[in-house]
Amino acid sequence: MKQFFIHITLLACLLIPPAHAEEQKISKQQAINIAQQQHPGRVLSVKQKADSYLVKVLDKQGTVRVIRVKRTNGQVIRRD
Repeated sequence: MKQFFIHITLLACLLIPPAHAEEQKISKQQAINIAQQQHPGRVLSVKQKADSYLVKVLDKQGTVRVIRVKRTNGQVIRRD
Protein backbone atom coordinates (compact mmCIF):
# COMPACT_ATOMS: atom_id res chain seq x y z
CA MET A 1 0.00 0.00 0.00
CA LYS A 2 2.83 2.36 0.84
CA GLN A 3 4.42 1.76 -2.58
CA PHE A 4 1.09 2.53 -4.24
CA PHE A 5 1.02 6.00 -2.67
CA ILE A 6 4.64 6.61 -3.62
CA HIS A 7 3.88 5.68 -7.25
CA ILE A 8 0.77 7.89 -7.33
CA THR A 9 2.73 10.81 -5.83
CA LEU A 10 5.54 10.43 -8.36
CA LEU A 11 3.07 10.19 -11.22
CA ALA A 12 1.29 13.34 -10.07
CA CYS A 13 4.61 15.21 -9.89
CA LEU A 14 5.39 14.23 -13.47
CA LEU A 15 1.97 15.06 -14.88
CA ILE A 16 1.26 18.39 -13.17
CA PRO A 17 3.49 21.14 -14.58
CA PRO A 18 4.83 23.73 -12.16
CA ALA A 19 3.00 27.06 -12.17
CA HIS A 20 6.02 28.98 -13.43
CA ALA A 21 6.37 26.71 -16.48
CA GLU A 22 3.33 28.36 -18.05
CA GLU A 23 4.79 31.86 -17.88
CA GLN A 24 6.06 33.08 -21.22
CA LYS A 25 9.29 34.97 -20.96
CA ILE A 26 10.47 37.43 -23.54
CA SER A 27 13.94 37.07 -25.01
CA LYS A 28 16.81 39.46 -24.52
CA GLN A 29 16.41 40.66 -28.11
CA GLN A 30 12.71 41.35 -27.55
CA ALA A 31 13.59 43.40 -24.46
CA ILE A 32 16.08 45.41 -26.54
CA ASN A 33 13.44 46.08 -29.20
CA ILE A 34 10.90 47.21 -26.60
CA ALA A 35 13.44 49.49 -24.90
CA GLN A 36 14.47 51.04 -28.21
CA GLN A 37 10.84 51.78 -29.05
CA GLN A 38 10.72 53.91 -25.89
CA HIS A 39 14.20 55.43 -26.30
CA PRO A 40 15.85 54.98 -29.70
CA GLY A 41 19.62 54.80 -29.57
CA ARG A 42 22.62 52.55 -29.19
CA VAL A 43 22.30 49.69 -26.71
CA LEU A 44 25.20 49.78 -24.28
CA SER A 45 24.32 46.74 -22.18
CA VAL A 46 21.57 44.34 -21.21
CA LYS A 47 21.41 42.68 -17.79
CA GLN A 48 19.01 39.90 -17.00
CA LYS A 49 17.45 40.01 -13.55
CA ALA A 50 15.04 37.54 -11.96
CA ASP A 51 11.90 39.34 -13.18
CA SER A 52 13.17 41.83 -15.76
CA TYR A 53 15.85 42.98 -18.17
CA LEU A 54 17.77 46.21 -17.61
CA VAL A 55 18.54 47.73 -21.00
CA LYS A 56 21.02 50.61 -21.04
CA VAL A 57 20.60 52.85 -24.11
CA LEU A 58 22.62 55.87 -25.26
CA ASP A 59 20.32 58.29 -27.09
CA LYS A 60 21.24 60.83 -29.81
CA GLN A 61 21.58 63.62 -27.24
CA GLY A 62 24.22 61.64 -25.35
CA THR A 63 21.94 60.72 -22.46
CA VAL A 64 22.22 57.23 -21.03
CA ARG A 65 18.84 55.72 -20.20
CA VAL A 66 18.16 52.54 -18.24
CA ILE A 67 14.89 50.88 -19.17
CA ARG A 68 13.53 48.01 -17.08
CA VAL A 69 11.47 45.57 -19.16
CA LYS A 70 9.39 42.93 -17.39
CA ARG A 71 10.40 39.42 -18.53
CA THR A 72 6.94 37.87 -18.33
CA ASN A 73 5.07 40.27 -20.61
CA GLY A 74 7.46 42.89 -22.03
CA GLN A 75 5.92 45.75 -20.08
CA VAL A 76 8.22 48.72 -19.43
CA ILE A 77 8.15 49.07 -15.66
CA ARG A 78 10.78 51.76 -15.16
CA ARG A 79 12.72 54.32 -17.16
CA ASP A 80 15.66 56.27 -15.75
